[in-house]
Amino acid sequence: MQTANGNLHLEIQTTRKSPVGILRTSFRENGKMMHTQHGRITGCSPQQLKLLQLAFRERVVPVDDPQAFRILNSREYGASYAILTIAKQLGLHRILYSRSEPWVSSALAMIVGRLVYAGSKLALCNHHPNTCLWELCGIDESPDVDVHCYAPMDRLLQRQAAIQTTLARRHLTSGHLVLYDITSVYFEGEYNDSELVRFGYNRDRKKGREQIVVGLICNAQGCPVGVEVYAGNTKDETTVVDKVHEIKARYGIEKIIFVGDRGMVTRSTIEALKDEQDLQTIGALTHGEMMTLLKDKVITLDLFDERDIHEVSDPADPTRRYCLCRNPQSAQRESQTRQRLLDLTTTALADIAAYKRATTAEKLGARVGKLLAKYKMGKFIQWSIQADPQQATSRRHRLAWSIDADKVEREKRFDGCYIITSDVDKDLMQTLDVVRAYKSLTFVERAFRNLKTVQLEIRPVYHKNDERIRSHVFLCMLAYYLQWHMEQRLAPLFSSDGKGQDRRWTFRGVIDCLVQITRNRVAVNGAEFDQNSTPTPEQEHLLELLQVTM
Repeated sequence: MQTANGNLHLEIQTTRKSPVGILRTSFRENGKMMHTQHGRITGCSPQQLKLLQLAFRERVVPVDDPQAFRILNSREYGASYAILTIAKQLGLHRILYSRSEPWVSSALAMIVGRLVYAGSKLALCNHHPNTCLWELCGIDESPDVDVHCYAPMDRLLQRQAAIQTTLARRHLTSGHLVLYDITSVYFEGEYNDSELVRFGYNRDRKKGREQIVVGLICNAQGCPVGVEVYAGNTKDETTVVDKVHEIKARYGIEKIIFVGDRGMVTRSTIEALKDEQDLQTIGALTHGEMMTLLKDKVITLDLFDERDIHEVSDPADPTRRYCLCRNPQSAQRESQTRQRLLDLTTTALADIAAYKRATTAEKLGARVGKLLAKYKMGKFIQWSIQADPQQATSRRHRLAWSIDADKVEREKRFDGCYIITSDVDKDLMQTLDVVRAYKSLTFVERAFRNLKTVQLEIRPVYHKNDERIRSHVFLCMLAYYLQWHMEQRLAPLFSSDGKGQDRRWTFRGVIDCLVQITRNRVAVNGAEFDQNSTPTPEQEHLLELLQVTM
């Protein structure tokens, strides 16, 4: 821009915390270049200042020259920025460590990256050219997986106890419900040097795969506050005692109501915790325990009702409450499953009975035993192996079997029936409250679904070191902690959404929508600057629900 005293231009200074535009006129006097300052422009972003600079140079984009305006590259910005902002609003960076250190920024990048990208740590590093995540976390250079992932994971594991203590004090209060459940995560490959990866009861029905066991603690609303990794052959109930002691001692929670799934709050567990002060439990009975109560005439089958919940107590232990429930959907499902397994069993038994070649009774019995163990229908089958009367001098034997119809009918009467047991005082929790508390375990089950499959993909686990495996699981839990808080803020969106085929939104769908907000490197007449894409009305609505300003 030409003035009477020279050329008016805008000089951008970026050495300060905030960029500043200096309005100057340049001219020559006695052979020297002189400058006159006319004012300063503050409060603008570098991109805005560069656009003003172009305007002062009278360099506009010609309509007939598309090459004058070019987008050089685009990187994901919206999802990473939104989740990182929420993490800082929740104070997660301060929970990780009270001081600002490089490893904390790297840990935040991995936690946020778990929600946006999942995958391996190396893959997250390789996303650097495609995302602003690392830059938003203060890491401008290309991240190195050893420096920016593995070393911070080791520091994160060292801080796990302190972090979980802070989360527990924030989300658990004395007398509060504490939800606890465990799951298994199966592995592929060899882990000969691992003390965690072992064969055990696989809840994903992946036979022949080694695994770890993961225990998760949540509050009554399903917010995760702690996670623990156990060896793959660990039994459910053996984790409960240590976890109760940890909640009360390490987390400083004096009174708790511990809610555990079937097989956790067992008689042996209750006996081991009988001296624990200010502890009450809610759990469910196993099928065998229900049959014992029926045999002892503490309960009767007619007390199980689809509409009403009946509560009884055992005269031998008046403090123990039993809430009798029946679910018709579960009854139908259990009946169909049993019939299907019986059909498979009888078909296979018929094939064994029709076996024509000579064999010993031991070999024939082994085949039958293996079959009944496979389908677990042995209690309904009466069978015997007899010598073939037509071949008395040979080694030929035949199988005789039949279905015990009376046992099948008795079992059907138990379909859909379950008993919730508790020692919580009636003055504190009525029957319906106890049942609702137990059903709150669905929050933990939902957490496991997100951790294992739906969103966070805890497996495949790429780490061979036990400590890294523990840190990986803890990192995934912290990512779910962010997801849980995001879902609370997105609740109005999900509640107003359609059903079935009319359903529009999922948590993954929200992330995918925000991923479309990009940071673009733009060139205008030779000047380059960064410019974020303008959020659509739909994206603006999501950001408003998430309480994020962009």
